[in-house]
Amino acid sequence: MPGRPRAATVTRGLLARLRPQSIRSRITALVTLVALLLLIPTGLAEGAVGRQAITNGMWLAVRHQAGLTAAAARLGRLSDPLRPTVKGVSLVQVVKPGHQVVDASRAAQGLPALTSVWPTATNPERDVETCSSAAHLGCLRLSALRVGPTADSPVVYAGRPSASLNSTEVFGRFFGLQDGVLIILAAWATWVITGRTLKPVDAIRTDLAAINGDDLSARVPEPPGQDEITRLARTVNGTLGRIEDAKRITDRALGQQRQFVADASHELRTPLAGLRAELEEAQLHPAETDLPDLLDHTLYDVDRLESIITDLLLLARVGTNGKTERTRVDLSELVRNEVGRRLDRLPVRLRVEPGVTVNAVRQQLVRVLANLVDNAQRHGQHGVEVHLRRDGGYAELSVTDDGPGIMECDRERIFERFTRLDSARSRNHGGTGLGLAIARDIAHAHDGSLVAAESPVGGARFVFRIPARED
Repeated sequence: MPGRPRAATVTRGLLARLRPQSIRSRITALVTLVALLLLIPTGLAEGAVGRQAITNGMWLAVRHQAGLTAAAARLGRLSDPLRPTVKGVSLVQVVKPGHQVVDASRAAQGLPALTSVWPTATNPERDVETCSSAAHLGCLRLSALRVGPTADSPVVYAGRPSASLNSTEVFGRFFGLQDGVLIILAAWATWVITGRTLKPVDAIRTDLAAINGDDLSARVPEPPGQDEITRLARTVNGTLGRIEDAKRITDRALGQQRQFVADASHELRTPLAGLRAELEEAQLHPAETDLPDLLDHTLYDVDRLESIITDLLLLARVGTNGKTERTRVDLSELVRNEVGRRLDRLPVRLRVEPGVTVNAVRQQLVRVLANLVDNAQRHGQHGVEVHLRRDGGYAELSVTDDGPGIMECDRERIFERFTRLDSARSRNHGGTGLGLAIARDIAHAHDGSLVAAESPVGGARFVFRIPARED
């Protein structure tokens, strides 16, 4: 029927609203429920045991009094009236056969026999619970005991009123009140303790909510100790630290990328502007244009544009070649072959340790060697030295020139893209300003390094290191 699904939905919604929402209230409700399930049955059992103890105590009292009176009767020491000695037992009678009362305690004087039950010789003691209207005694618990085994032996009745509500149910009420207080205390203690325990979590939540993307230096408070909340706070702070570091690296990378784009645009614009100027000049004055000279200049600018674009593409690809594309490369043989086929203005002295092998992308190593030797040839005065050796677990390639050298404060800056330190590194010397940046990126992509150091002959010395292969 269409009404039933709607009613079920309303019921589920109501139950969802009544369900505790916070962890604190859920834990408190759970502890309260557990306390109810444990303490209520316990209280009922305690009340039952208490009532049974009172009942057993009553029977023991009347039996004891009956025994004492019977013993006095056998010894002929009965007093008149009888004086009960057991606390709580006030009704005592000595009755002869025929239910004739011959002696009685003060509370039982003038009363007929308290019961018609008569113990036999084979069953000399009987417990009786009876309700009598005589003297408004109400319900009694009696012990009937024969004085002797003979047929004419008298019987002692000792009794007391049955336990009233005030004497038996008080236990049930007491235990019920006790259990109620314990349940309330359990709920209150759980609420307080849970609130104090979760207070640092609320502080963490508040501090996290206040952190924004512009400033990630803030940290959440770390409570003392080694509990779960402390570990949570430390984990949160560690995560914030990693996010801050990642943001710093990302911001730096974005800044470098923006600078790179600006520098690349500038470097590309310069030859393009020269090329356009020369072509426009030739177009305006075709009769005065020296065509061979124009072609030489335009081809030079085109070559420079091609070199810059090639280096930019190589920079974009460096690091994308995975380790699966690396092969075994005999670096000693590679250095000899590549240097041997060059035609440089300055002589190159080789010192190559044989058998130095690496796992690498071969063409990228060729490019590193070419860039370093080209740089040394541009700035050297009399010669260039290429030295390859194995240094521990690394292959070390160093290229040294005897040129003006590099100041120590500039030895990191020269690896930035399109960086030229002085006129000696101007465009007139060839190069795109990307050679050293490409070489260092290749070194990093191979888990190695490239640094500029001081040359023993006064020029520049570049040291390229990557992990060597263990053959």
